[in-house]
Amino acid sequence: MLTKKTKYALRSLIHLALKADQGPVLIADLAAEENIPKKFLEHILLELNKEGYLASKKGKGGGYFLAQPATKIVIGDVVRLMDGPLAPVACVSKTAYAKCKDCGPENECRIRPVMKRVREAIADVLDQTTLQDMLATPKRKKL
Repeated sequence: MLTKKTKYALRSLIHLALKADQGPVLIADLAAEENIPKKFLEHILLELNKEGYLASKKGKGGGYFLAQPATKIVIGDVVRLMDGPLAPVACVSKTAYAKCKDCGPENECRIRPVMKRVREAIADVLDQTTLQDMLATPKRKKL
């Protein structure tokens, strides 16, 4: 399950991509328009900035903007940055593998193969989806 931090990061990236032709966006405006707590958003934007997804401009007309094209921002990378590994259990993680302490030998485990398929399916979708792909997805109407 995505954390609020990741959802807010993705919403922020989408917002900034949609406003790319309008110049930098102030944190206060982004927080208000996306209904994200400003202090929490500041930490998220700093992390995205540090990792090269965003850039910022200080002073009048300043704010945050995408540091790279939406076609280059892979959603799987953003999710891993914010939430860590995609694997539902550590023994199938590619980036944070750890042997399960409460299980027997991995080759005898009946849970691990299913969880590996889950991780691969999640990674397949997220690693083949860019921010640009998300922008192309039609907005759903509220029910």
